[in-house]
Order: sequence, then C-alpha cells, then structure tokens
Amino acid sequence: IKNTFNEAGKIIDANYNYVIAGIIDPHTHMRDPGLTHKEDFNSGSKAAARGGITTFLDMPNTIPNTITKENLIQKKLMMVGKSYVDYGFHFGGSKTDNSEDIKLIKNQVASTKIFLNASTGNMLIEDDKILEKLFEASKIVSIHAEDKMVDKAIEIAKRTGTTLYLCHLSLSSEIDLLKRAKDSGMKIYGEATPHHLFLNTESINEKNKTLLRMKPELKEKSDNEVLWKAIKDETIDTIGADHAPHLLTEKLEKLTFGIPSVEHSLELMLKKVKDLTIDLKLLTKIMSENSAKIFGIKNKGILKEGYDGDLAIVDLNDESEIREEDIITKSGWSPYVNFKRGGRVIMTILRGNIVYKYDSNLKRDIFYSGFGKEIFY
Repeated sequence: IKNTFNEAGKIIDANYNYVIAGIIDPHTHMRDPGLTHKEDFNSGSKAAARGGITTFLDMPNTIPNTITKENLIQKKLMMVGKSYVDYGFHFGGSKTDNSEDIKLIKNQVASTKIFLNASTGNMLIEDDKILEKLFEASKIVSIHAEDKMVDKAIEIAKRTGTTLYLCHLSLSSEIDLLKRAKDSGMKIYGEATPHHLFLNTESINEKNKTLLRMKPELKEKSDNEVLWKAIKDETIDTIGADHAPHLLTEKLEKLTFGIPSVEHSLELMLKKVKDLTIDLKLLTKIMSENSAKIFGIKNKGILKEGYDGDLAIVDLNDESEIREEDIITKSGWSPYVNFKRGGRVIMTILRGNIVYKYDSNLKRDIFYSGFGKEIFY
C-alpha cells in the first residue's frame, strides 16, 4: 500500500485470504442525476466498494438522458468528488439521431448504449437508418437487445464494422447467436448478470413477484445452465451487475423494472468458485480483466507492476447469510437476502488506498471516501 506521496506505506496482512484484482463492473445505473431518491453516485459507489468493485461504468438513462455532449459534460462535473471508487460513463444513442455528438465524445466514454427493446426510461430506437448512423459513429456499441433483437444488433454491427457488446444475455438462443457471431470473426462480446445466473422463474413466489421484475425478465433454470456453460467455455466475456435500484416502496406500489446488485455480485460469484464450477482465475478474468480490455480502460483489470493498485481481499471461509440490515445501497433491499455468500469481501483497495474494510471483531463495515476518480481510456 502506498500513501499519497508514493512512498512505502503500511503493510497489510491479508491473513491467508485471497487478494484479487479489483472488480470492474461494466453495467450500472447509479440514478444520478435526476433519480437520486433511488440511488446516487455516493451511495451507489459505497455499495460498490462494499462489493469489491473498484471501477464501475454508469449507464446513460438518467434524467436528463446522457445523449448530448453538453449533458455528458454536466454529468461529469456533477459527479466529481462523489464516488468512493473509480468510474466511467456510457453515452446514450438517441432516436433523434445524435451521431454527431457521439463522434465528438466517443473517446471520453466507454461505449454508446443503444436500446432495441423497451426498458427503464425513454431511449428505445426503432428507425433502422438512425441505428446504422449511431453504430457507424461509435467506437463500440453496448446494446440492450433481447431474443430476436440480438440477431438484429449483430446484423447491424456486421454491416457497419462496429464492435458490439451484448448486455445482460439471458436466453440460451442468445448464447447461440453470440457463439455463431464469434466464430464468424466478429468483434463481439457478451455479458451475463448475477440475477440471470442465480435466479430464474422458479425463484418467483407471491411474496417477491413484484420485486423480481427486471429487463430482461428472469428466464428458465435451463437458461441458467446454458449461461454457466458459456461462462466456462468463455463465450460469455463479462459479468455486469446491471445494478438498477428502486426503493422497496416503489417496487411494491407498481410495476417497476430493476434490482440492486453491486453489493453482492462478487460474493455470489464466489459461490461458483467454492463449488468448482469456475476457478478464481476465470472469475477475475470475467469480472475485471475482460472489461478493462473490451472498453480500453487504462491501467486496470490485472495485478501488474505499473497498473493501478486496485485490489479486493476476500475471505472464502465466510459463508454467512446476506442480511437486510447490512445493506448499503440507498434502495435498502436486495433480492439476495438470506442467500449464503461464497466468501466475504473484507477489504477494497483503490490505487493503493483502502476505501472499504470489514471489521470482523465489531462485525461492521468501515468506509474511507475521497479517492474515486473518472477513468481514462
């Protein structure tokens, strides 16, 4: 660990626990600006730090939507000093054609996010000519495409030669499309979420049926199994939490899509390390290294001299239950309450600075703020 003067600081004893590269979450909705009663950059980044995440990428469907150069600049200025961990932004494609804005800012953002299916917000694009212009203007397109729309996204990416990132894949048929596209030599990547890996239609009951609504919706257990196979054979490249928090009262009052998840994504994935479905090397590849490579995030994703000192220390012996009273996110709930961890994040280190640690004696979380910065590509 190094202090701000870049000199040797204190030695941290990991006490035989695993030290891994800090997690990079490529898919979060921190709700800031405009929806900050649900979450904001401060509370969401705090939850991320608690989950071993040292960098997150924020989606553009805030209020206002991040679809103009001016809105992006304003959003960036508003977030300075708010985050516990490092962060970046996705830009949004607009149905009114903002391809000129995309050309101006594409090296300042991770990707252009385009919606081919309806989701939270009003960013659905249905005009094929505009879609092609947006693809052509972008360095990489992150797409919300479900079922047959995945095929459409792949066809547009082929025509335009654009790198394509498929968000939150949930169906076995979508995995087949991804495999075929990869085999054809396309620059294409696939993301899975914890909820599409650990939850399915069998998870839904009378008590939680309004809580477990998200886009894409939960699928069958057989789809879970196909996703896990795709992770093991590295067809799936990344894990994105798709952290999309709403207050519990909002979820109970009306149909509202999205769940909180940054806090527990790593601890859930560690369950599959414990049962030998995947090994720790593959876990860090799909939760950190690949996201850095795909989006061109500078000096992050692996443990290497000259890279940022972003680390997570995890205790694989801690299989305690996730408790509602310990939740950090402003939304105040989690679909994973009463789930057993595969391990506990006991420390998160950002560029050599401790931003989170778990005090096992007091059984409480301790946070240190003021270190999070915007990333470079």
